[in-house]
Amino acid sequence: MNGELFPRERTVIAPGAVHVPDWLGAERQGELLAACRVWARPPAGLRTVRTPGGGVMTARQVCLGLHWYPYGYARTAVDGDGAPVKPMPPWLAELGREAVTAAYGAPPGPGPGATYDIALINFYAGDSRMGMHRDAEERSTAPVVSLSLGDTCVFRFGNTASRGRPYQDVELRSGDLFVFGEASRLAYHGVPKVLPGTGPRELGLTGRLNITLRVGGLG
Repeated sequence: MNGELFPRERTVIAPGAVHVPDWLGAERQGELLAACRVWARPPAGLRTVRTPGGGVMTARQVCLGLHWYPYGYARTAVDGDGAPVKPMPPWLAELGREAVTAAYGAPPGPGPGATYDIALINFYAGDSRMGMHRDAEERSTAPVVSLSLGDTCVFRFGNTASRGRPYQDVELRSGDLFVFGEASRLAYHGVPKVLPGTGPRELGLTGRLNITLRVGGLG
C-alpha cells in the first residue's frame, strides 16, 4: 500500500505479461540502488551502447553475468573497456525467482533453466528513450523480470508480430515489477517517455534505473 486513495493493483496486461505495482518496498529499493551504483563503476561499468548501424542508445547500460551488445552476449565488455563482465550475484538471481512467483503465483520450474544468470541495468536520464524491441538473444524461454527505480516511465508493451499496434502503455513507478513470459516472452516493448522528477525523493536518484533479469540458457 502506498497511501493512495485508489491503490494500484496487480494487472495482467497480456497473456503472460503481469504488472505488480509497488513490489519493492523503500528499503529494498535503496539496497538495490546502492548495488547498482557499485556495478556502474569501471571496470566493465556503465557505458553508452552503439548499434551496428551507427545509432546510439540514449539509455546507458551495465551488465552482470554476461555482457549484452547489439545483438548477442559475451563474457567481456566487448563494446566497452573489454574487461570481464561482473558476476551475477546469487541474491539477485533469487530476487528474479521471487518476482516470477509474485507475478505468476508460482516460481520458475526446477533445474538450471530457472536460474536467472543475466542482468541488464539501464539508466535513463530525463530525455532518454528506448525503441520498440524484443529480448530475443537468449535461448531460454523463462520470463523476463523488470524492476523499476526512480522516475516514473511510460512502458509500451506490444505484440509478438511487429513494433506497431496493438500495444498498451503502462505507467511504471519506482518499486514496480513487470514480468513477461509464456505467450508474451517475445513481445516488442519499449520506453517512449520518462517523467523527470517523479521518483521518490528519499531514494536520492535523479533519473530512472531499470533492472532486467533474464535466463540466458547459453551454457
